[in-house]
Amino acid sequence: MPRACLFCAIVAGDEPATVVLDEERLLGFLDVRPVFHGHVLLVPRVHVDTLLELPADLHAPLLDGARRLARAAVDGLGAQGTIVAMNNTVSQSVPHLHVHVVPRTKGDGLRGFFWPRTRYDDLQQAADVAARLAAALPPPD
Repeated sequence: MPRACLFCAIVAGDEPATVVLDEERLLGFLDVRPVFHGHVLLVPRVHVDTLLELPADLHAPLLDGARRLARAAVDGLGAQGTIVAMNNTVSQSVPHLHVHVVPRTKGDGLRGFFWPRTRYDDLQQAADVAARLAAALPPPD
């Protein structure tokens, strides 16, 4: 783990996060500055800077986790679809590989790759959204 990696600290339980997916190799938690409520960041528990360094044995679990979170956004939050995205170095605010899973609805105002951010009203609202997503999360394949 590199010094001061925020996501490694979250994985270790040293920093707080509103967890949606908690599995042996992956952790998914709400983005504290979501594009829309239910915006989840999915990270491998092992530190990896970018997709280019992702070990082969994590390819399928990471993609499957993103797929299941996208399903949870539809089933648990009523989203019509999702954006599933990953930055590598450029625009990667935390140098720990993470997949954004962002709920979408037609007419939500999002255009292109400009993502205005919002906040949760409080920790309870974030916990409620996370619980709805976690309850709708399909099991791993």
